[in-house]
Amino acid sequence: MTDYHLQTPLSGADVQKLAAGDVVFLSGLLFTARDKAHALMRREGCPVSLEGAALYHCGPLILDDRVLSAGPTTSGRMARYTEEILRLGVKAIIGKGGLPGEPFQDKAVYLAYPGGCGAAAAQQLRVLGVHLKELGMAESLWVFEAREFGPMIVAVDSHGRDLYEEVRRSAQRREAD
Repeated sequence: MTDYHLQTPLSGADVQKLAAGDVVFLSGLLFTARDKAHALMRREGCPVSLEGAALYHCGPLILDDRVLSAGPTTSGRMARYTEEILRLGVKAIIGKGGLPGEPFQDKAVYLAYPGGCGAAAAQQLRVLGVHLKELGMAESLWVFEAREFGPMIVAVDSHGRDLYEEVRRSAQRREAD
């Protein structure tokens, strides 16, 4: 297990050096998107370039351009959009609960951010802009400047290792014994 302090936009080399279990802190641009933003981007395209981006599954609470809370939302709801989002150049998806590992192979990583830490996350983020405002605060595509955002665990790496799947298999083996 290694700690990494990375800057967005992320490169292929950044992603390749990460292994499941590593700890990551990100600085630079960080985008948020949830269900409605993913669906709208599927239909109409993305209003910003996501090449090398970190995309956070989050519905932030914003007041006067100040981030009050920015905890992760459950990524499983966005699983059907993962391949399309990665084709846009996203190199890291951040959330909680995991996503299927297959689409990340040789492309990107899934970073698990601890649930219940929305106020702590807010301290590491500054609002730079917002797109898709018509979707409402939680569903808009927010653009943040992140400062040492984390800690996050590499839960799915680009080499095919998936910590969530490993835990499921381990639990199944224990049940079978």
